[in-house]
Amino acid sequence: MLSTIKPPICFNNSFVKLGEKFFAKLNPTPVEHPKIVKLNDELSNNLGIDLEMLELEDWASIFSGNQILPGSEPLAMVYAGHQFGHLVPQLGDGRAILLGEVIDNSSIRNDIQLKGSGITPFSRQGDGRAALGPVLREYIVSEAMHALGIPTTRSLCAVTSGEPVYRETVLPGAVLTRVASGHVRTGTFQYFAMRGDEKAITKLADYVIDRNYPEVKEKQNKYLKLLEKVMDRHAQLVTKWLNVGFIHGVMNTDNMALSGETIDYGPCAFMDSFNKTQVFSSIDHAGRYSYGNQPQIVQWNLARLAETLLPLIDKKEDSAVEMAKDIIESYSGRFKEFWLAGMRQKLGLFNSEPEDENLIESLLNIMHENEADFTLTFRRLCHAALGKKIDRNLRNLFKDEEAFNKWSNSWRSRLSRESASPEERVNLMRNVNPAVIPRNHRVEHALNAAVENSDYGPFEKLVDVLSSPYEEIKENDEFMLPPKPGEHVLQTFCGT
Repeated sequence: MLSTIKPPICFNNSFVKLGEKFFAKLNPTPVEHPKIVKLNDELSNNLGIDLEMLELEDWASIFSGNQILPGSEPLAMVYAGHQFGHLVPQLGDGRAILLGEVIDNSSIRNDIQLKGSGITPFSRQGDGRAALGPVLREYIVSEAMHALGIPTTRSLCAVTSGEPVYRETVLPGAVLTRVASGHVRTGTFQYFAMRGDEKAITKLADYVIDRNYPEVKEKQNKYLKLLEKVMDRHAQLVTKWLNVGFIHGVMNTDNMALSGETIDYGPCAFMDSFNKTQVFSSIDHAGRYSYGNQPQIVQWNLARLAETLLPLIDKKEDSAVEMAKDIIESYSGRFKEFWLAGMRQKLGLFNSEPEDENLIESLLNIMHENEADFTLTFRRLCHAALGKKIDRNLRNLFKDEEAFNKWSNSWRSRLSRESASPEERVNLMRNVNPAVIPRNHRVEHALNAAVENSDYGPFEKLVDVLSSPYEEIKENDEFMLPPKPGEHVLQTFCGT
């Protein structure tokens, strides 16, 4: 008689069927003493994972890689990539292993991947492990991004390994369980393009279409349409980043997922004072991945993807180049369309007028010149939008109050030409201008407490506060505030 007992995780794997040139099969390297730090109940439920089936110790064993469940087919994916503009022919999952895939409650296919799970054939000189700090950072920021409504990988579980990892100092080790709607990257296509493997590129493109873009399957030129859809999704994604002051920090082509999700949270950060040239990553010396450069870098990365798809778009190279070029060149217009729409919402505008771009840019310019806090400025504009009076707390964000007053008069004049009520306007603004973000000093405080003192209280509190970013809750007022003098975080690090 067949067992009717449901397994702890119901794997339904597809990527493994592509064949072994796309990955290396291997199990995670066991750790000594796995212990759960954080388990995402809400995400577990959505993935159909019944946490009540097993004890916490068992889940710690599973999400550390010590125990391989039935149906799991562990593998490390291979890819290449441009890193800071320089092409590396082979990269791959050097410290990550895909356990398998599950179908969630919305019938969406999700990868379940371990990060920090040990050496793989693609580790190069790395140790295949992750330190506790970067694991908790990714948990905090990825879940915050999800709550903000930004497409992102998510964090299912954080587990300490009971083993040290060696970076500049000796640090406690950890493993993160990451969930994504796909881990295929621009760099995955580049890997096979560099080897002239058109058959593999076709197989990979068909896989991405089936999984993430089924609507293009029956189109006349489905590969050209795939490029267009990926472009559109990433133009929207980077717009959402800009709208909350997010800086990815390392937008290499191997960190650009075709699913259109934010992936690979390393030296990422959220701005405090607005600065178009802001960089936090300790390795981005030239500012390649600064806040203001992110839209152009997305276009550059898309062009690299387009290059790999040329043989599929048209057998005549010249014709393929022209068609792909048209798509890539349309990016700027699409991005501006999404960006203007997002910024109009942040300012409480329902309609479009030709001078809106000047109104937006002038605000950003005086914010830059006055070092005004990005998040607070827009959140306090929500309060100001209720009436004619400018909240003193808003005006105080600007050293040059007259410059702000001049802009405010233009803004109010623009609002007067809208039919929406003040209440409708404020409701719109409060749903796009967060009250709380993962401010760098708060993130660092939580990480330091966990790493240095095994105190997870600040981490738990921060995760909880960030789960409702658009709500103003009085007891969480301190999380809305920018850093005090001496609390500023000037650099962030990859953790590898």
